[in-house]
Amino acid sequence: MAQTIEGFVGSALDEAKISPLHRKIVALIAAGYFFDVIDFTIFGSLVPYLLQSKFATGPEVAAIGSATIFGLFVGTAGQGQFSDRFGRRFIYQFNLLLFGIFTILGAFAPSVTLLIICRFIAGVGLGAEQPLCFVYAGEYSPKAIRGRILAIVHFIGGACVWPIGTALVLLFSGYLDTPEHVWRGIWLAIGVGALIVWVLRFSLPESPRYLATHGRGKEALDVLARLGIAGPKETLTTDAASNTKSDPFAVVFSQFPVRVIAGMICFTAFFGVAIGLGAWLPNIMNAKGFSITKSLQYTLAMNFAVPCASIFMMYALDKFGRKITSVCAFICAGIMAMVFSNAETAAQLMVAGFIMIFFVQVAGNSMQIFASEVFPTNARTSGFGWAAGVGRLATAFIMPTILWVQSGYGLTTVFVCLAILLVIAAGAVTQLGPESRQKGLDEIAAPTG
Repeated sequence: MAQTIEGFVGSALDEAKISPLHRKIVALIAAGYFFDVIDFTIFGSLVPYLLQSKFATGPEVAAIGSATIFGLFVGTAGQGQFSDRFGRRFIYQFNLLLFGIFTILGAFAPSVTLLIICRFIAGVGLGAEQPLCFVYAGEYSPKAIRGRILAIVHFIGGACVWPIGTALVLLFSGYLDTPEHVWRGIWLAIGVGALIVWVLRFSLPESPRYLATHGRGKEALDVLARLGIAGPKETLTTDAASNTKSDPFAVVFSQFPVRVIAGMICFTAFFGVAIGLGAWLPNIMNAKGFSITKSLQYTLAMNFAVPCASIFMMYALDKFGRKITSVCAFICAGIMAMVFSNAETAAQLMVAGFIMIFFVQVAGNSMQIFASEVFPTNARTSGFGWAAGVGRLATAFIMPTILWVQSGYGLTTVFVCLAILLVIAAGAVTQLGPESRQKGLDEIAAPTG
């Protein structure tokens, strides 16, 4: 029986040797991811400066953060329909352009209302970046080292950002004379950096897997040739998925409902802790009696756990698997959340915080790499996008809820709730799909007609 175009392209990419084009693709994907992730991870460090500048009150700052999260939900959930129908590359470029422009406009916003609007629209662009980042890179990666490559993307674009972002705030605060100049200057720098990467990313080719499943087999083979992969030795056939007109939304929710719902639970826990708690962490430490500068310095020290987590994932994901790594890390993160809540001295806070953040990042990022692999090519970004989008939407409510619970019931109660959420997520990971370690993407979920 003759081989199908999807089968040939999928197998060729699964077994490919790493080429210069592979490296270029990974580098440009990671660079765009860097500027997107730094935007929402840095928000917690900007909160004290927004408050000190008297530009916004506490509730208004929460509204600014929530507006970004609502934008993230729209971008994350909505991009799947477009990228699964019209291609990864176009949507990938559009979202970074949208994010860069409105991040710059937000830096010059004269009022809280306009800043909230700019942050919402920037969030739409920001939300589309993450699912496309992992899907795009994963579809190019050889199956034996796909976990390592996605961990490298996260290390460059998602992990190093955390300490770099906090260090950037400290640098700007040391050279700029007012708190308002600090937060405006940082958002301006992030927006300009994103637009530079946007220009460089015009050289990215479309995903061959997408091309093969959307009636563009010749283009898929041309991209394989650029990767140094030899063409087929016999005529390839097509099947029902070779020019798919399927609705990605329908595919996800009719054929993979358990996977997408489990993903929603996991992303809610991950984003709720990583973003929700992270946004208030400097402020929480400031409330414990540490100065803003000290709080940021301690946060910087704890955030070095994030790149450490990515380095660990480079080994663990392809050695032990996505599922077991994520489950164990979610449980350990819940335990460390309770330890952190009872820490009192600066040393205890930093050590407990470092370990807690390490496990949160291993759990959440192992899970999201797993989630980017368990849906078929013609619905991959939709499945991942809806799972991550609902998780981001939940975080919009978690951010103000953390402040409300802390004010009414104390900090310990906040961490008890977060620990319970993390343990629930550990159970949900087991329902995401079959273990994807060293498997081809089409083995995990074949394209549907």
